[in-house]
Amino acid sequence: MTEWKNGVAKITLPTPFRVGDVNAYVIKGERLTLVDVGPKTEETWHSLTEQLKELGIQPSDIEQVILTHHHPDHAGLLDYFPDSLEVYGHPVNDRWIHPTEAFLAENEHFFMKSFLEFGIPETYLQFIGMLKKELKYSCDRTLTGHLREGDRPLGLSDWRVIETPGHAQSHIGLYREKDAIFIGGDHLLAHISPNPILEPPLPGEKERPKPQLQYNQSLKKLLEVPIDLVYSGHGEEIYNKNELIHKLLSKQHERAQKVKSWLEKEPLTVFEACQLLFPKIYQRQLSLTISETVAQFDYLTDLEEISVVNDNGIIRYAVS
Repeated sequence: MTEWKNGVAKITLPTPFRVGDVNAYVIKGERLTLVDVGPKTEETWHSLTEQLKELGIQPSDIEQVILTHHHPDHAGLLDYFPDSLEVYGHPVNDRWIHPTEAFLAENEHFFMKSFLEFGIPETYLQFIGMLKKELKYSCDRTLTGHLREGDRPLGLSDWRVIETPGHAQSHIGLYREKDAIFIGGDHLLAHISPNPILEPPLPGEKERPKPQLQYNQSLKKLLEVPIDLVYSGHGEEIYNKNELIHKLLSKQHERAQKVKSWLEKEPLTVFEACQLLFPKIYQRQLSLTISETVAQFDYLTDLEEISVVNDNGIIRYAVS
C-alpha cells in the first residue's frame, strides 16, 4: 500500500533493466512534486497511475517533476506526461533527455574511440549500438529550469539541492534539513554499489569525466551532512548512511588494489583487466563492467600508483 510518511510517498515501479524496480517519490510541498518517473513503458505508466490513485492523486495533479539524474529508468516516463508539465534537474540532463543527432553521434564516437583504446576486440563493438537502443526507454523532453548546488526548488522551500556527480554527471539529491531526510537517487543504494558510468566529455571540455573520483568525493561530501534517512533510487531506505559510505569507499579501494596486484605481474589493458574482474558477466554486461574497470584505473592513476603506456593506440597500465 502506497502511503504518505513525513510528507513523502515512495512509489516502486517496474523496469526492463537488470537493476530491477526503481523508486520514485511524491513530495507534498507548496507544489505537488514527483521526484523521478521511471522508464518509458506501458507497464510502468500503469503502475505509477495505480499507486498515485492510492494516494488520492491523478497524474494530472502532479505540478512538477524533479530528476535526480538522466538515466532512462529514472527519466523515460516523462513522455507520458503533458508537455506543459514543468521538469527540473541538473543542466547536464538536457543532452540526454532531449538528445540531438549531433550528440548521439558524439556519444557513439566517444565510445568507439574509447573501446579501441581499452583494447576491446572489434567483435564487441556491437555493444556501442546497444547503448543507443537503451534510449528507447528514455524520453524526448527539455528541462523547464536548472537545479544546482544549494538551490531550493520552486515549491519545495524546505528542500535544497546537493550535487552528487559520479554515477551520472547530472546527479543531484534533495535534502530536508528539519528532519534530516535525503532523497538520493542512485547515489547510495543499500545492497549494491552504484556503477560509475562512463560518459563523453562535458560541453566545452576535451577530457572525459572520471566518475569514480567524482563518486568518491560525493560520498565524502555526504559524510559531512547530518542525514538520518536516505530514500534511494532502488531498494530499501538507508538509515546507517555513514557506515555504508565507509563500506563503499573501502570496498572500492580493495578492488583497485586487486587490480594493482595484477599489474605488478604484467601491464594490462582495460579489457584484459575487465575479464579478470568480471569473468562470468563481462560478455553480457560489457558497458557496465568496462565502466567499473576504468574506475579502478582512474583511481590508481590519481594515487600515482600506476602509469599509462600508449601501445600503438591501445592504452596499457603498469605499476609506476
